[in-house]
Amino acid sequence: MTGNGSERVTRVPAAAGALMALLNSRPHAVPVLPDKLADPRQAAEILGAFAPPDLGDAPDPAGTWPTREPAVERLERVRALRSDLMAVVEAADAEETARRWEALTARTSDHTFVLTFAGPTPGVRQVSGDPLTGRILASVAELVRDGNWSRIRVCGSDACRGVFYDTTRNRTQRWHSYELCGNRANVAAFRARKNPASTAAARPS
Repeated sequence: MTGNGSERVTRVPAAAGALMALLNSRPHAVPVLPDKLADPRQAAEILGAFAPPDLGDAPDPAGTWPTREPAVERLERVRALRSDLMAVVEAADAEETARRWEALTARTSDHTFVLTFAGPTPGVRQVSGDPLTGRILASVAELVRDGNWSRIRVCGSDACRGVFYDTTRNRTQRWHSYELCGNRANVAAFRARKNPASTAAARPS
């Protein structure tokens, strides 16, 4: 249920699920949830979703993939990318969104990719930049290419601010859960309309 009567028409792509887990690993909500990337076990689980499909359970030959405990330097790069992506998701309008994309592009310019034609269909192979942040960027590019990036949204509740995937046909879902955040917001708005004097008194002068 979405709270606005819109029909759900699409599944959540794997790339979106992995990105939502990454974005929701940031400190957010009230009370503030801790940074999940600070916990080695949770960090490995969240970042493992971006592992190449043919990696298996062992590190890649160059030893560059964080299958177990990610290095501190790598986590800092991931956190920086996570912040840049959240800035795009939280942009207020199309103009700000464009600026955020430009900033992200500039800060990740050390990542380069080439087209490959070895298989039955063209592919993309990363040739420079950290392989982990490269895979995260590739997931973002996949959603943008398929027209699904705009479905990555932030819950309208200031006490939540969780990232969710909008599966409504017209992409107007406001809450990650109507039953939780949406209903609470509606109840608060109803009470404010019923007793505007108390609402005004509660506001700081």
